[in-house]
Amino acid sequence: MHSTGVNLNGSLQPPGAGGRLPEGIDANAFEAIKSRVHNTLLDTLDLNEAQRMPVEQLQKECSRRIDTLLTEQRCPLSAPERQRLLRGVLDEVFGLGPIEEFLRDPTICDVLVNGPKLVYIERDGVLEKTNVRFRDEKHLMQVIQRIAARVGRRIDESSPMLDARLLDGSRVNAIIPPLSLDGPSMSVRRFGTVPIDAKRLIELNAVAPEMIEFLKGSVRSRINILISGGTGTGKTTMLNVLSKWIPESARVVTIEDAAELLMQREHVVRLETRPPNIEGKGEVTQRELLRNSLRMRPDRIIIGEVRGAEALDMLQAMNTGHEGSMTTVHANNPRDAIRRVENMVSMAGLNYPVRVIREQMASALHLLVHVGRVTGGRRKILSIAEITGMEGDAVCLQEIFRLRQTGIDASGHARVHFEACGVRPQMLDRLLEEGIDLPAEMFRRQVLSHGNGAAA
Repeated sequence: MHSTGVNLNGSLQPPGAGGRLPEGIDANAFEAIKSRVHNTLLDTLDLNEAQRMPVEQLQKECSRRIDTLLTEQRCPLSAPERQRLLRGVLDEVFGLGPIEEFLRDPTICDVLVNGPKLVYIERDGVLEKTNVRFRDEKHLMQVIQRIAARVGRRIDESSPMLDARLLDGSRVNAIIPPLSLDGPSMSVRRFGTVPIDAKRLIELNAVAPEMIEFLKGSVRSRINILISGGTGTGKTTMLNVLSKWIPESARVVTIEDAAELLMQREHVVRLETRPPNIEGKGEVTQRELLRNSLRMRPDRIIIGEVRGAEALDMLQAMNTGHEGSMTTVHANNPRDAIRRVENMVSMAGLNYPVRVIREQMASALHLLVHVGRVTGGRRKILSIAEITGMEGDAVCLQEIFRLRQTGIDASGHARVHFEACGVRPQMLDRLLEEGIDLPAEMFRRQVLSHGNGAAA
């Protein structure tokens, strides 16, 4: 399973997204049977030994014990009901209980638990309400505390928030009372086991081929890139795609709050922040990791997301020999992304004049890629803009490529197309120095491709 490394797929097929019960059994009765069998199985099963068993052997042993328990309790279940019960009990023992089935479904990208009786999933950019339920708040808390224990963290009334990740890379955030008024709440952000690449983004109509060629040349030419967008818009996915074009000869250091980047390369050093321990000590922030990384002889530094004073250190690193570095930031549009970085630099507490901060930003950042969701929920690259310097007290942006929405189709999705803005990037000379010669026609004002189609 995702949370233990034990994968119980194979003969066990996951149920539908709605989590429907087999016909012929009441939901409450089924849950009561599953709870009794689960508790009894836990009393008789050595979990440490179970996790070392081969998958087929573990499946067979659990199935045998469950059959024995059902016979002892005189529970007349059909074969499909027994199969579902077996799967449910194994999910309770090794996984995340009722929502484990969603972690087996590669089409689901978010699982949102709003209390024990309300579970939503996101598929293809659309939220769906499911029939899956936890027994009660205690049951949901057990799952949340199991996640916390496996990553060496805790969640209770004195520390009611949890940010962790599963072994498959999925990110989990949980918040419990007294901060959560309607009971424990949890969200699971899924990350595919096979990272999306540029070819797949083009197939999904999330970007035009010409835009990909330009981004590819920019990464190889050591252009500093800032990726902006809202929550769940694909910033991390975009960062993964861009990082694949970093030459293998470069030493890369990644810094993240919760490791989400899937770097498909050998020479990479992955660093992750650490929260304070139970005594409130031992915290290691992104800023401390960034400062330490400068002593690790990196060629490029990739920060999963800047959200505080580390933005200043990132700009200084980009200006002092670590060209080709990349990071992401939450923002509604490219201009807001510049303002957000400016505000975060101010959080460093050094009282730099605003003009000095903007000059450093204009010098350090070269390219801004803005991603987002269009009407209907599909993820697209909305804008690629070049930072060209300062004009007076303002940082200057010139848009090179953009997405334009022209209407809504019958299914409720946006009709869009990608277009070149008719601007020749100043950085083309830099790309040419690196042996990357992009045709001038690529940047002539024109419609590049239509972006209608599946979500990225």
